[in-house]
Amino acid sequence: MSVHAAIFRNPVETGLMGTEALGTDANQPGAQQGTRVPADAPVQAVLRQAQDELRGLLQQRADLMKRIGTVKQTISGLANLFGDEILNEELLHLVDRQPSGRQPGFTQSCRVLLMQAGQPLTVREICSRMGERMPDVLQRHKDPLASLTTVLNRLVEYGEAHSAVDTRGRRTWEWISDEAKTETKHAAPVAL
Repeated sequence: MSVHAAIFRNPVETGLMGTEALGTDANQPGAQQGTRVPADAPVQAVLRQAQDELRGLLQQRADLMKRIGTVKQTISGLANLFGDEILNEELLHLVDRQPSGRQPGFTQSCRVLLMQAGQPLTVREICSRMGERMPDVLQRHKDPLASLTTVLNRLVEYGEAHSAVDTRGRRTWEWISDEAKTETKHAAPVAL
């Protein structure tokens, strides 16, 4: 049941009748006749339900973003092997390979670079690749390395990327696809 439905249920629908509808619970251990439960108990129950629902939805979003990344990587890999001409106009747009007349956003550019990399990258490597492929996107930022680090950490929070430290002690980021391991080879996870 959705949180919205839980908030607007009436006592008859919930089975709460008599004193229960008024916030008392005679069946509660140690309760005496006429004992009242805290007035915010129904609100707390709805909040717990909303929290559980939100947690589930956020996990679904993270899983969906991983799956989208995997499919885009597959399509991009096929285009790399056989050429962009195998992709129709919609696919070119969906996998960010078609110039749309406007520059992609900074976060989307980071996603594309991580998806296409196929390996962990440092923030300097990502910045360098962005400078080569999308210089206009970088020019809009006063401190591109700081901006990139912020966006990359956000992608980790979203469950779209993984952050680790490589064998040289450098922090790296890698796109998470369905097939990707949660830890990169020769790297330890980084706590944010």
